[in-house]
Amino acid sequence: MFNHLLSLLIWLPIAGAVPVLLAGSGRPNLARWLSLLMAILTFAVSLFLIPQYNADVGGMQLAESHVWISALNVHYSLAVDGISVALILLTTFVGILVIIGAWDVIQDNPHQYMAAMLVLEGLMIGVFCATDALLFYVFFEAMLIPMFILIGIWGGPRRVYATLKFFIYTFLGSIFMLIGLIYLYLKAGTFDLHTLATLPLTLTEQSWLFFAFLIAFAVKVPMVPVHTWLPDAHVEAPTGGSVVLAAVMLKIGGYGFLRFSLPIVPDASAQFAWLVILLSLIAVVYIGYVALVQEDMKKLVAYSSVAHMGFVTLGIFIGFMLVRQFGNTDAARLGMQGAMVQMISHGFISGAMFSCIGVLYDRMHTRMIKDYGGVINVMPWFGFFYVLFAMANCGLPGTSGFVGEFMVILASFSANPWIAFFAAFTLIIGAAYTLWLVKRVLWGDVTNSHVAEMKDINGRETLVLGAFAALVLIVGIWPEPLTHLMNSSVTQLVQLLAVHKV
Repeated sequence: MFNHLLSLLIWLPIAGAVPVLLAGSGRPNLARWLSLLMAILTFAVSLFLIPQYNADVGGMQLAESHVWISALNVHYSLAVDGISVALILLTTFVGILVIIGAWDVIQDNPHQYMAAMLVLEGLMIGVFCATDALLFYVFFEAMLIPMFILIGIWGGPRRVYATLKFFIYTFLGSIFMLIGLIYLYLKAGTFDLHTLATLPLTLTEQSWLFFAFLIAFAVKVPMVPVHTWLPDAHVEAPTGGSVVLAAVMLKIGGYGFLRFSLPIVPDASAQFAWLVILLSLIAVVYIGYVALVQEDMKKLVAYSSVAHMGFVTLGIFIGFMLVRQFGNTDAARLGMQGAMVQMISHGFISGAMFSCIGVLYDRMHTRMIKDYGGVINVMPWFGFFYVLFAMANCGLPGTSGFVGEFMVILASFSANPWIAFFAAFTLIIGAAYTLWLVKRVLWGDVTNSHVAEMKDINGRETLVLGAFAALVLIVGIWPEPLTHLMNSSVTQLVQLLAVHKV
């Protein structure tokens, strides 16, 4: 089994979607239990990655390769490093929670909803495993289809508009990456990522390829100014769709920078690092102010995601700048490690925040902040979790939200104190919009009769929020297992980036 562990992780949930679909609309409970079983099995299999992957050695491990399209020298090639393992574990963990979270909520064709979730999970795992660029692209594009279905069928009143905007933005960005990959294939005769990373390219070639990759991955993160699809997609998506989108799909953009931009076009990445750092700081500061004025809870948290993901791209390219311009590998490793921790942490926190909004929406069928107030008087246990996740969103020490951001800020200071200043400023803005949200939703007297009738969270909701809370606290208090898992991979990446191609 261990020889094909990665293939099993990819295809188990996708194959599991078939019996879920066959359960049909006439047996919704069977479909729910089957989908939960497949999600749990996938998570259980993913846990084998921990003992099988040697974190002390790092690098790509558990490799498997088979000829896929011999005429084009395309291979079905899979392997993982510490970064991939962490993201796969995040994906399989969130996969269980979104199935449980949608248990009673999705009443229309739950078998189709659950099947789409399982297919999406398998395709996202494929993205994190692929070491052939064309295979990566296939998974990268294919995962748009189940998300398109989830938003388009089970979304809100403006779901068609949001779905089309989401698809057009992400698909259009991906076309530029495809053009870049075709050019690289014509130069190298292969799509193998390791070979492409060693391919000699002029600075002009690298520059064109850098912007092709930047457009594709900036849309996925998303970065300013190609972020406008995200709030609409989040607002209209069902709760499970929002959780997966924020917790996992956004991370694929940051992951793409690590797998394509930095190793394949390092000199162009060094030349244009200032641009990505500038866009990241704009996301961190400006988008925080945009979040501050939102009246829709989902839209506020969506903009918050853009700001927090700005830390990811900031940490990645600050690390690169520290290697190339200052030769400071220790600070570079700190920045990139912080970016990776921030990706995982944001997966927990954003998933939890959207789950909390889903709990409120299921009871009130409104996301507008003005319709609430005094919720903690009738839902004290919900209030406990909501405040905890809000504090994590603010970057409170002791929560996972603090660890990654603090590491990125420290690394930024080594490059330029002003960059660190603006990056740290988001802690103030983040506290402002998050606490302002909590104040209006939770505190005060109950002034709405519908709020007065609300029931506290049930066992299913407690399980979902409790699982998110446990990981937010564990990573916040004891991040060492996570950083150790990724440390060797990050170190090897930093060493690779120190080498000039031209």
